[in-house]
Amino acid sequence: MDVKPDIVPGASGVERALAGTRLRVRTVEIVPGEVVLIDQLALPHDERYVRCQTWREVADRIRDMTVRGAPAIGVTAAGGLALAARAAAASDPDAVAFRASLEEAAAGLAATRPTAVNLTWAIAEMRALWEAELAAGGERARPAAVAAALLARAQAIHDDDVARCVAIGAHGAGLFAAGDRVLTHCNAGALATAGYGTALGVIRAAHGRHGDISVWVDETRPWLQGARLTAWELEVEGIPYRLIADNMAGHFMSRGEVDGVVVGADRIAVNGDTANKIGTYTVSVLAKEHGVPFYVAAPLSTVDLTVASGAGISIEERAEDEVTSFRGAQVAPAGARARHPAFDVTPAGNITAIVTEAGVLRSPFGPALAAACAAAPACVSGEARP
Repeated sequence: MDVKPDIVPGASGVERALAGTRLRVRTVEIVPGEVVLIDQLALPHDERYVRCQTWREVADRIRDMTVRGAPAIGVTAAGGLALAARAAAASDPDAVAFRASLEEAAAGLAATRPTAVNLTWAIAEMRALWEAELAAGGERARPAAVAAALLARAQAIHDDDVARCVAIGAHGAGLFAAGDRVLTHCNAGALATAGYGTALGVIRAAHGRHGDISVWVDETRPWLQGARLTAWELEVEGIPYRLIADNMAGHFMSRGEVDGVVVGADRIAVNGDTANKIGTYTVSVLAKEHGVPFYVAAPLSTVDLTVASGAGISIEERAEDEVTSFRGAQVAPAGARARHPAFDVTPAGNITAIVTEAGVLRSPFGPALAAACAAAPACVSGEARP
């Protein structure tokens, strides 16, 4: 199978990319017949892995947040489609039935987490391949051959994500200086990607360059991704950090104790408006008020050229009991009602720069994002809608 030039395949490349880190966890592994995920619901106390053998199992694990983080979700969905192709090919169906099985899996996976555009991007990459192989006819169009090609493509998407994250880290490291205290929200580290991370990739690279970077870690209610996952990654890496409640960020900014903020992204609109974990918008407002640089770190596969602004980004609303309880323990009065938008949108005007694998992009973000996407076509493309 021909692999697009913008994909960086090969496990050896992944090993080289991660050689400078202490973190040896693989968030997602895609192997014949299985997608293996670290169980992020069990961290930080237990390190265990979940083995998915059907695309439906993959969809369930995305939905229940066993795996989370936009890049990791996209990679996992690609693996899920490889499993769907393998299962469908086992019965040696005709092209119509085989395509129908793949489209069913694609629709099921796409419905799991609507805000994360990397999911849409990965599904589109896999669909483009299976359509090309089926159209080629002959031996290439045999379901078993297409399934093999899709497995290779999913593995290449995995390796490509690591390579992109390492490049993001290298570009973003220069935004910080020795002694800087950096605040991050949620988890945009190795656990949110195929490896290395976006926002934490920048922090890893800055720490590697300067040695004395320290981190403020927002706990990130209600799932506590900062307390459970980001703190765990930093502990493993030996990067100094302090965990704070979400409502403490403004206090430390007002005292001059935050030198910069770096966060990840689940979807970036054409104008630079950015959807990320709920609470990110609040941090951006505080940073702007106190003159603290606010950076977004994300691969170009997070850019959605079909959405003109943040107003067009679909915000996932999750169950009320994720706010009123935690891990089965009720923390609010019985009968209490809640709202749980999983994401919010930070306006482009609050963002100092967007760090991508193509470099550090600055305002006006519309032309900068368009140029980066044109040079390295990894963005979700189409006609922009309001």
